[in-house]
Amino acid sequence: MGDNERRMSAGEWFLPDDPELAAATLRRIELCAQFNNAAAALPSERRDAILRELLGSVGEGVRIRSPFHCDFGRHIRIGAGTFVNFGAVFLDTAPITIGAQTLIGPNVQLLTPTHPLDPALRRAGWERGLPVTLGDNVWLGGGTIVCPGVTIGADTVVGAGSVVVKDLPAGVLAVGNPARVVRTLGRAGSAPGLPDGDVPDPP
Repeated sequence: MGDNERRMSAGEWFLPDDPELAAATLRRIELCAQFNNAAAALPSERRDAILRELLGSVGEGVRIRSPFHCDFGRHIRIGAGTFVNFGAVFLDTAPITIGAQTLIGPNVQLLTPTHPLDPALRRAGWERGLPVTLGDNVWLGGGTIVCPGVTIGADTVVGAGSVVVKDLPAGVLAVGNPARVVRTLGRAGSAPGLPDGDVPDPP
């Protein structure tokens, strides 16, 4: 492992213009192209095999609709039964960990890279990554952006178009830019004011 890859893996500032990291990026480009360009025509077993080669860990029953884009792929772990809709962008300079049974709407961005505020350091190309973590049974509405270093607790719902800039606890509804908690969510079947069998409208 070269110095820049070691720095990246440790969450330190690193220079991405590095031959070793470029080789990892080329691997990602080739595998994403295989998945995105031929996904519809390939048997499901072959699509799953490409994802398992591209990503760090893929649980049983994970479904990802193309197009799907990532930085490296190998830093992404997705739990069983998770669904990722069209147009996802997962920039995994740092680990991206997604729990089981999570729903990710179209055009969602999970972003781990960050850059210096100092303009001279930014021009020099320095970068680092901060992990993004989603708990089990999270639902991210379409167009949600999750910023570097954010953790979202299990069972939380984030409304469409929200920008999540800080951690969200488990079991809440959060909306807006920046995303703010608007209420606590009850357990299934216990939502106040809903007759048995009714389902609330999505945010």
